[in-house]
Formats: sequence, structure tokens, C-alpha cells
Amino acid sequence: MSRQWFARAVVCTVTALAVTGCGNAHGAPRSAHGQQTVTVFAASSLSGALEEAKHEFAKIHPGMDIRLNLGGSSTLVAQLRNGAPADLFASADEPTMDKAVQAGLTEGSVQHFAGNKLSILVQTGNPQKISGLADLNRADLTVSLCGPQVPAGRYARQALERAKVPVPGGGEELDVKQVVSRVTLGEADAGVVYATDAKSVAGKADEVDIPAAHNVVVRYPASVLNTGENPAGAQTFLDYLLSTEGEKILKKHGFQEPR
Repeated sequence: MSRQWFARAVVCTVTALAVTGCGNAHGAPRSAHGQQTVTVFAASSLSGALEEAKHEFAKIHPGMDIRLNLGGSSTLVAQLRNGAPADLFASADEPTMDKAVQAGLTEGSVQHFAGNKLSILVQTGNPQKISGLADLNRADLTVSLCGPQVPAGRYARQALERAKVPVPGGGEELDVKQVVSRVTLGEADAGVVYATDAKSVAGKADEVDIPAAHNVVVRYPASVLNTGENPAGAQTFLDYLLSTEGEKILKKHGFQEPR
């Protein structure tokens, strides 16, 4: 597999308060332990992969502190546009990244570094016998979706439209992790999530595949930002993600080559 499918990616973050403090001679902020901090804003669906990458990266670069700010892509780009500092931004879709570009927050090129697809998440044992998107229109079900402004919500609506299924009621979550939580806690019978999210909660919930004819192609774009103080550190972290070890971690968590 080509290393370029993870080109220019990734993510970790902190709010403005978290990154304030003493800088070094090159302007890079430092943590209380004297480490250089790198802030990355990333889609919540990347959380498992990036948490593991962060810890493995620290073994090689103990002088650098990677901080992750994970959430819905639309929420993150709103924070960036309102002045929150970050060194990297990884979105779950292109329209949200376009907003960052149009706001003049990025530098360099935008690269697609990972791919994904959708799945239906159901309660363990699938007690409602949900077999596909058509079942989500049943009146006896509580279905959880992200709101249409969130990439996962927009993708879910595209899949439902392809399957000619009306969009069910049941909530408009701010990010896909909230959908996962509602299903695993028994608050919803089903939710449309990324396949990587379903993989991350195996044993706590079950997955129902969405056929390719109704599924969508999910591509994650990323770009270095001009709003942070440690672009060199950000590039070092990106280099790790582009390495063989970084690629293995992302693949382990179910991410695919972007198409």
C-alpha cells in the first residue's frame, strides 16, 4: 500500500488556553514539562488511531507533546475561524476543509490521507433485527444520526437517499461519537456511523453492513494551518504518520486508502 494515502494528515489539539505559555527561541509553545506542544484539530472518528499514534510517536520524540482536540469537523472549523490556534486540521469531508481554506487558515496543499465507509450500528445481538437502511424507517425504532452540518450526518443522508429511504427522526448529534454512545448505552436502537467507529466498539454493539450500491466514499483531507506556533513540530508528527509505522496504526483502526 502506498504511503501517500496518508499524505499530509492528521491531528491533535488543544484549545487556546491549553497552548498558551512560554515559547522557545523558535516560537514553539512548551508544556509544563518543557516539551514542545503540537496542536491538532481532528474529526472525532480519528480518535482511536490518533491516540495510539500519539503514544507511539512519544517513544521516538519524547521532547514533543502531541495534544488532540477531537470533535465534529464542523464544530472544529468554527473554532478555528473564531481564532482557536492549531497546527494541523484533519476533516472528515472536503466541504468542511474548504471552509478552512476559504477562511485563509491553511498553508500548503490539502491532501487526502485516509478513507472510510458507513455502517449501521445496532445494539448487541441486534434485538430489533435490523438488516439494512430500509429498516431504519420503521416507526418502532429510535434511530440516531449526526446533524446534516456534520460530515457523518451528511454522508448518512446521502446513503439513505441512494437507498430511497426517508431520513428518520431521532436526533441530530454534534459528532459521530455521540451516535455511538447513544447506541451502546441503549438510548437508540440504531445509528449510522463510520465503519471504523463500529470496529472500535466491537463487543459493545453490533455492525450491519451497508452495501456498496448505497454506501458512500469517505475521504479525509488534512492541511497544516497558519494559526499555530509550531509548524515544524506539526510536520514532524505528519512525517511519523506518513511512515510505515504510522500507516500500520491507521490501517489497524480500519482506515482505508482514499479513492
